[in-house]
Amino acid sequence: MPEITLPIHTARLVLRRFEAADLDAFHGYHSLPETARFLPGPAKSYTKSMESVGKYANFVFEKEGDWVCLAIEAAGSPGLLGEVVLKWLPGCGQGEIGWTLAPEARGKGYAAEAADAVLKLGFGELGMHRIEAKLDALNTASAALCERLGLRLEARFVDKWHYKGQWATEVVYAILEDEWRARDR
Repeated sequence: MPEITLPIHTARLVLRRFEAADLDAFHGYHSLPETARFLPGPAKSYTKSMESVGKYANFVFEKEGDWVCLAIEAAGSPGLLGEVVLKWLPGCGQGEIGWTLAPEARGKGYAAEAADAVLKLGFGELGMHRIEAKLDALNTASAALCERLGLRLEARFVDKWHYKGQWATEVVYAILEDEWRARDR
């Protein structure tokens, strides 16, 4: 895979590597139960937030299994709004996308704009063939975002995950590179 050119600029956002200065804002929203609701682990402690920000600041994207987590901030207004992730899955040209936003950044189209930029990165600069998103079926906001981005619902796995003391149904959305290109015509 080629090197990832950062930062990535969109109409309203800058996607960049995490920095130490992002720690307090990151912890601020990752420590909330409402943020952790659809993420695999519990709400993050300050120590876990420090570990995550350190890992995200120093990502390497060289082989299958690697992933990039980019900080989202408003252009011209520094400050962490959330993050967008692209994971390099096993198989030829396979990827997975995800996003998390701070409560005050939700509902403003930032996740869609950031995710669209990462789809462009994956299909354009990185030459991926297919990118998917895996969600808890109860995460209707992210499902609606997937549909707005042009991803199609491919699968529904009933009671696939057991986390946070309950069973969760996984839904998988995906888009192929040629579908992504056709979507923008």
